[in-house]
Amino acid sequence: MIKIEKNKEEQYQFTLRTSSGSILLNSVPYQDKEAILRTVEKLPSLIDDHMVFERKTNHNGKFIFNLKDVNGKLIGSSQEYLSESGLENGIKNIRKTLDGMTDHSQL
Repeated sequence: MIKIEKNKEEQYQFTLRTSSGSILLNSVPYQDKEAILRTVEKLPSLIDDHMVFERKTNHNGKFIFNLKDVNGKLIGSSQEYLSESGLENGIKNIRKTLDGMTDHSQL
């Protein structure tokens, strides 16, 4: 499920959640609603490209990933994971969640 909201700075952001409500990804802020809607529409087509997931270890030794578009522009970041296998499961969950989203019924 994708939920779009305005943040404190009046910018648009989306959160991608599992069906059970766990947060998979928080987007970067968008100034304009049309831009965020275009990005959300592209998400299902991005998940087949392995290069859009940038795997990282943060300064606390936790694992995170960034989702980027095909041009390398940051779309959003994951939560922190305790293990590399947890991070890979997070990516699998994003793919699974987005796989069936071909319309806006889950926005």
